[in-house]
Amino acid sequence: MIKAERQRLIISHVSKDQKVLLSDLSTLLSVSEDTVRRDIKELSDQGLLKAVRGGAISHSPIPLHFRDREHYDVSHKAIIAEKAQQFISDGQVVLFDSGTSALAVATHLPKERKITAVTNSFPVAAVLEDHPNAEVIFIGGRLNKTAFSTSGHEVIRALGGLSPDVCFLGICSIDVNHGITGKDYEDSQVKKMMVERARYVIALSTLEKIGTAEPYLICEAQSLDAIITDMEPDHEALQVYTAAGIEIV
Repeated sequence: MIKAERQRLIISHVSKDQKVLLSDLSTLLSVSEDTVRRDIKELSDQGLLKAVRGGAISHSPIPLHFRDREHYDVSHKAIIAEKAQQFISDGQVVLFDSGTSALAVATHLPKERKITAVTNSFPVAAVLEDHPNAEVIFIGGRLNKTAFSTSGHEVIRALGGLSPDVCFLGICSIDVNHGITGKDYEDSQVKKMMVERARYVIALSTLEKIGTAEPYLICEAQSLDAIITDMEPDHEALQVYTAAGIEIV
């Protein structure tokens, strides 16, 4: 079997199962694990999958630009946003990141809820601008035109002076072994500080982000207190997170 054919089969299996093991591919393709490892490295360098120890996992299918993500999977984000409201109480300081799922949580915030919202997201700030009982603290910095948010040293420094009650983290990718990862370096650094500073961290994730990975580590999966998804908590793909001690909603 020629290399191009092997690599097409590797991509096909990653797309179907979201992950592959070197040992399984070696048997399937009748080549050595070293050959498979080289194939996976080439495909990873091309951005077609994520090479990890012992195999590969898929990238997140979520678009990078905010405008593309804004209208992506809206109904499932609404399910997540409604579930998230149980974690918001009057008097809390609530941190919203720049993800579109976090924006959905802010959009669904009941008008009677009295909170202080902290965010680096222009869309979140705009949504809460008209909320009658939400005080809004917007963290300024360099404009990230892809994420419609601020990033950089000023944002990280400002977050370092906060201790929010809860953080809603819209994520790109999550894997129980490889953690929460992102596609953008500076955005990932901001999210990392949010996780470090918040007392209770909630990841917002549709099912298709589960078991995927990107280049920049935000935190280990065990750093999360809860994961809110669009599925039932007992879904098979979520059981490993329950076993890791993370609340699944």
